[in-house]
Amino acid sequence: MNETTVPGIISAKHIRKLVMVTAYDYSMARLVDQCDIDMVLVGDSLAMVSLGHEDTLSVGMKEMLHHTGAVSRGVQKALVVADMPFMSYQTGVSRAVFNAGRFLKEARAGAVKVEGAAGVTPQIKAMVEAGIPVMGHLGLTPQSIAVFGGFKVQGRGKSGPLILSQARQLEQAGCFSLVLEAVPVELARQITESVSIPTIGIGAGPHCDGQVLVVNDLLGINEQFAPRFVKRYADLSATVRNAVSDYSREVRSGQFPGPEHCYKD
Repeated sequence: MNETTVPGIISAKHIRKLVMVTAYDYSMARLVDQCDIDMVLVGDSLAMVSLGHEDTLSVGMKEMLHHTGAVSRGVQKALVVADMPFMSYQTGVSRAVFNAGRFLKEARAGAVKVEGAAGVTPQIKAMVEAGIPVMGHLGLTPQSIAVFGGFKVQGRGKSGPLILSQARQLEQAGCFSLVLEAVPVELARQITESVSIPTIGIGAGPHCDGQVLVVNDLLGINEQFAPRFVKRYADLSATVRNAVSDYSREVRSGQFPGPEHCYKD
């Protein structure tokens, strides 16, 4: 059992800011778990970040269970939250509960995350009743980009009150926390003040109860992806290129391996 629990996340509201980052493999999970974070999200963003797809719709239960299991084996402190992939929960209550249960039973996650409100609140209620903690996700929900027409800010103008209403619906359905993605700052503030569960922002401003970023983005691994809400805390793409280039040069010149890298008779 990991140190961070769902009740601990809920009780942090109004007390301290929550920190969540993504991870998709064992090695990265071990590293981020040593960095005073509260939650590790195994996001379906792995479709784009790790597998090279153009959106998050291309992964299913097989990939998500595989990566969540790897992350869970690397995390001992933080709460592991698994993204439920597209069409794993939208088609009915029994299927949703069964698939969510697999993340806890097989992949050893501590909670699951689902996107949207309309049409999925019965599934969320059933998951919670089955003992499965659920994190909600509103605003820009990447599994709905076909409806949105792309990755666009949500909640401007007349759509703001709808998202506020949906946040209250998810709270009533039993969600223990709520991701707000790419929504205006003022709307995020209103939602955060209107619900008793913590809000986790990504492109939603400073008033949320916590923040989440994709670890590859904050580490500067993907140079081509630079949305407004990302702050890069490192430039690992340059570090990796320099290291591999040095290795290549030393192999070609005969400098590596040296005597200190060899076994003696």
